[in-house]
Amino acid sequence: MSNGRIPEEVIEAVLKHHDIVDVVGRYVHLSKQGHYMKGLCPFHSEKTPSFTVTPEKQIYHCFGCGAGGGAIQFVMAMEGYSFAEAVSRLAKEANLDIGIDPTPGGHSRQNPEIAKLLEAYELAGKLYQYILKNTEQGKQAMHYLRSRGLNDRLIDTFGIGYAPAPWDTLTQLLERRQFPLPLMEKGGLLSVRQDGQGYFDKFRDRIMFPIHDWKGQLIAFGGRAMGDAQPKYLNSPETMLFHKSRSLYNMHLARPQIRKRRQLVLFEGYMDVIKAWEAGVTDGVATMGTALTEEHADVIRKQADQVTVAYDGDAAGQNAAYKSIPILEKAGCLVKIAVLPNLQDPDEYITANGSERFVREVIEAAVPSIKYKLLYFRKNFKLQEDGEKLRYIQQALRVIAELPSPVEREHYVKELAAEFRLTFEAAWQDLNEIRLQSEKNNKFGDNKDKPWNNVMNGGRPQERAPSLLKAYHNAERQLLAIMLHDRDTTQYVERQLGDQFNVDEHSALAAYLYAYYTQGFEPNTGSFIAMLQNEELESLASSIAMMGNSHGVNSQVIDDYIREIKKYPQQQLIERKREEMVQAANSGNLMLAGQIGNEIMSLEKQLKSS
Repeated sequence: MSNGRIPEEVIEAVLKHHDIVDVVGRYVHLSKQGHYMKGLCPFHSEKTPSFTVTPEKQIYHCFGCGAGGGAIQFVMAMEGYSFAEAVSRLAKEANLDIGIDPTPGGHSRQNPEIAKLLEAYELAGKLYQYILKNTEQGKQAMHYLRSRGLNDRLIDTFGIGYAPAPWDTLTQLLERRQFPLPLMEKGGLLSVRQDGQGYFDKFRDRIMFPIHDWKGQLIAFGGRAMGDAQPKYLNSPETMLFHKSRSLYNMHLARPQIRKRRQLVLFEGYMDVIKAWEAGVTDGVATMGTALTEEHADVIRKQADQVTVAYDGDAAGQNAAYKSIPILEKAGCLVKIAVLPNLQDPDEYITANGSERFVREVIEAAVPSIKYKLLYFRKNFKLQEDGEKLRYIQQALRVIAELPSPVEREHYVKELAAEFRLTFEAAWQDLNEIRLQSEKNNKFGDNKDKPWNNVMNGGRPQERAPSLLKAYHNAERQLLAIMLHDRDTTQYVERQLGDQFNVDEHSALAAYLYAYYTQGFEPNTGSFIAMLQNEELESLASSIAMMGNSHGVNSQVIDDYIREIKKYPQQQLIERKREEMVQAANSGNLMLAGQIGNEIMSLEKQLKSS
């Protein structure tokens, strides 16, 4: 079994020092249910727990999305680590010196182009900072930053710099340092001249905001023009380092606070994040002027349970905030919206009103998403007119009807009834009619993309339709479940069956088990899964391990499973022969049909005697 550069004994040592309940418990609230621990899956949106941790086997498995593995795989999935980084992190926590020095980012050793680009971006960042702080060229930019309320501490914390106006300042430096210029252009630092002869700087005469990945590696820039140059903001293009659809500004600095509180504030731009940081909001990140994507939401959900959206107070910002709600809620986040008055953005509000009022009156006063939706729709109606008022009430009831909690629905219906002097009973009746019609139109419930975990009627789980496996498929899974817990059975299966599993993934898993026990390891599901280093096989192994162990299983049962597995190819052959016989008969070749019929009878006799 291949584990890259990490010996199996190192993995064993790390896993012995970490109980999976403790590792998972840092991220997921677990409650005990018999021999298992259960909680809401951190990898997908669900309302009823399908995420299970088995202390006895040191594994986790989600019966909803299929994610599974051991402690190392869980840390990899939650933190975005490579295998080596996850092992190194867990070893460090256990004070184990295991001699692992993972390459930063987990990829530069494998990809020299990425390593070179990271080095170039780091150099560019230092150049821009130096020019801002120490040269005549940077004075105007420094004056601008001062006028926006940024002091030296903030400039240093966020690594802000200045790209000078000349066309080739960075190009010359990179060339002198022998960086390959075609790669620098591919990586977004340079542009090709129109005649194709040479390169020039991508960013010129702009204040530079470094963009880091969550590990703190500089991977892109955002450049802001100080005058009338367009575009006002120019971001690095998509590169092998930078992916706008999932990159969030300031995640590397905000992440410790976000992970501690499981809360995050989402802004639109760099200056909002920086000014909010100075105001004490140190869990802020930004989408950098791009629309929020499902990829962004997935990144956010892995770090936080609650998101406060603090977009600009103008129409564009509030529309973007409204559109962010379903994306974040689909990812499983609790969403609140910060409402800024007078069309201000967070930066302007802090400058005008100070840090304390921003935290107290904007961030802490953020309203639940349902409340914001009602406010958002409200402005489209002329409530002084009876017809418009009734239309708004119906719209509001439709929004409230989408809430899964009966308590929340009742709360907002009471508020609506009190405001418009309606009887609660009449409003509640209308709402129930809306919900009834909605449920008729949507048999898959409230989680359309994941029908295996829908919740309707205020929290009642919808039963998942059972999937029936074919006999050979079930036999293979049952046999592998026993093999995970029993070395002797595995050796017997290797002699009797070898690689004759009919499902490719089962055959691969069996091969890994043969090798695992041959190397002298004792049965240990968590350790075995850690050595697979294949996400599909890890998930499959965790799923099979949840089926049970070898208690009460005798040799006759094992032989029955093996017999069932071996029968399937012959059953398939018989089916093909039957099709051939029908085709021969239909084409008038009765002699050939008879010959094939005799072959089928012979094969069936063999099958019965096996």
